[in-house]
Amino acid sequence: MREPKRISIFLGHYGSGKTELAVNYALYLRSLGKKVVVIDFDLVNPYFRTKDAEKLFEENGISLIAPAFANTNLENPTIPAEIFSIFEDKEVYAIFDVGGGEDGSIPLGFYHQQLAKEDCDVFFVLNQRRLLTADLEGALDIYGEIAAVARIGITGLINNTHLKEETTSEMILEGQELAEEVADALKIPVVYISGAKEMLDVLPEAYEPLKFPIQFYINLMF
Repeated sequence: MREPKRISIFLGHYGSGKTELAVNYALYLRSLGKKVVVIDFDLVNPYFRTKDAEKLFEENGISLIAPAFANTNLENPTIPAEIFSIFEDKEVYAIFDVGGGEDGSIPLGFYHQQLAKEDCDVFFVLNQRRLLTADLEGALDIYGEIAAVARIGITGLINNTHLKEETTSEMILEGQELAEEVADALKIPVVYISGAKEMLDVLPEAYEPLKFPIQFYINLMF
């Protein structure tokens, strides 16, 4: 497994699986003995968010920074000022779970001056089974829209191809083909192939360094 950076940012299209990955990545970093904080940076989707994993985080010693009105009926949630603490405490490993698509990525740009001073992992999460990212042209279009407003360079791509409980290892391999095409076009690496352990176990041995097994903690709502 690759060496994690102090700040990790998960970007992607709606339904790509960013939140589930962010939760699993937080637990992975905690298993390494890191001091971990997750920033629920989704100001768009009131349902599918890391705030849902708050109890899980508490049980595992992971801190959560979430919008003041996350998981409520109130509109216009705002990111609390305590987010700036992650730039001051160099011992903390911070994970940004950013909202889906172009709209969800816009708020990240507000912190570009702070993030520019950090060595960040910025992951573009790709699910080949989502309609708008099902082929090279669509995936590049979504990538371009997100990159334009996020105001931070994307450093790696994660193949998170899934179709919920209908996911098969063949689907993941098809997603990997697309992921490699996208990565080649953008000149960035594919850094992880994520999925249930039993699905990843049957993938070719050549993919072993990229495998990131995940468990499912968030109630999937698309």
